[in-house]
Amino acid sequence: MMLAASAAGVVPAWIPLKVCPKAPPGAQQYADDITGYVLWAVIILFAVGVIVAIGAIVAGRIFNMPHASKAGIVGIFVVVLAAIAFVVAPGIVDSILGNGCIG
Repeated sequence: MMLAASAAGVVPAWIPLKVCPKAPPGAQQYADDITGYVLWAVIILFAVGVIVAIGAIVAGRIFNMPHASKAGIVGIFVVVLAAIAFVVAPGIVDSILGNGCIG
């Protein structure tokens, strides 16, 4: 076993000092497509959530159901909070993981 000297001590020479994740050849295009489809689906679900919440508010007012109106208002706030998390969460995950390299 060969050893290499470094400032931190003795390190085996056969251990790679930096390993970064890399997609297999040709796979990145498909990963980008799937990610794009998922992002569009999430945006559509945000829109559907707002429409359903507004429908609950209107139905609660028309049929004199205050609980439905309150649930619709809560639904709008939940969709807004989820949209904020949708924008903020990738930055948090990226700052935690960095570039994904080991070493």
